[in-house]
Amino acid sequence: MTRRLCSLPRRPAPDFAPGLTAERLGALLAGRRMWVNGTVLHYYFYDHGCDASVIPVPGTGELRRMPWAGGEAPRDAVRDCLREWQELGIGVTFTEVGDRHEAELRIGFQQGGGSWSAVGREALSVGRGERTMNLGWDVTGPQERGTILHVIGHALGMVHEHQSPYAGIHWDDEAVYAELAGPPNFWSRETTDTNVLRALDAGEASGSVWDPQSVMTFPFGPGLVLEPEQYRGGLRPSGAPSPADKEFVLRWYPPASPAGPTALVPFRSAPLGLGPGEQADFTVAPPETREYTVGTFGDADTVLVVFEERDGEPRFLAGHDDGGGPDNAAVRVRLVKGRRYAVRVRLYSTWGSGETAVMCW
Repeated sequence: MTRRLCSLPRRPAPDFAPGLTAERLGALLAGRRMWVNGTVLHYYFYDHGCDASVIPVPGTGELRRMPWAGGEAPRDAVRDCLREWQELGIGVTFTEVGDRHEAELRIGFQQGGGSWSAVGREALSVGRGERTMNLGWDVTGPQERGTILHVIGHALGMVHEHQSPYAGIHWDDEAVYAELAGPPNFWSRETTDTNVLRALDAGEASGSVWDPQSVMTFPFGPGLVLEPEQYRGGLRPSGAPSPADKEFVLRWYPPASPAGPTALVPFRSAPLGLGPGEQADFTVAPPETREYTVGTFGDADTVLVVFEERDGEPRFLAGHDDGGGPDNAAVRVRLVKGRRYAVRVRLYSTWGSGETAVMCW
């Protein structure tokens, strides 16, 4: 019998401007969910009985109000798995906070509510009072460690590896529907399509080669895969980040450069010189307190984020993803003399012949 599996909700297709080149569109698909490197992801565990919602009881359809809070044991299991991802040396860090309004990741343990997560920066579009992640069954056993690592992978921007268009999997569709419609998952055909049968766009895949050992690959028993022949007996990933998983997250979130960020001086443009997916980091020491504009120039798709340093930690202040539109990324922010700020720019792609740059004025 198939184990309990992560179930992501169906998301609308991204709405990009028409007429984008395949290269530009592919870069946007690849990077749109990824956090800017150097981000501190604050996470919060729901701990009040009043935080709850009504859900159908799996397999019965009966409605029941179920709390979002969990005990200390599942929280410790999540903390331990966050630490495992962190210890890969990635440039994104996790910090626990006690105020849900300070958290980008808000984690619940609603039993029967499924295990899922917003994928990467999609968490920013979730209402501040809502969960961005849920672990919907007992995840304290050693065999469930892979579930937690998988769901955290989604929070980092990773997608289901078994849905890679490079996998070449030919499913026995009706067998998959039947298997996942029964216990313990009780999935609808739409949920199965969204999480298993629908192949991702090539730009969304984690790489150009399928990784059956990825922590983002579901385990399956025999009788569900028709081709490739060697997987007719099932898919059995290790349940831990594979070498390819580690390569992926370190490519998007490399360790901080020993040289440190470059100073961005007001009214002086700084060339970016980035390749697709690369990032440039700057510091700003405002000479006076006032409203400033920070923006990019050139024929490029970028994400620009401004952080303010508080108690030695960067906190999000403002950001703009120009998302393939005709305008460059720019934000208007109030900067205070004597405080420290960081500006981070990630490039999706360029399409013109001129240089790209960033400036504060």
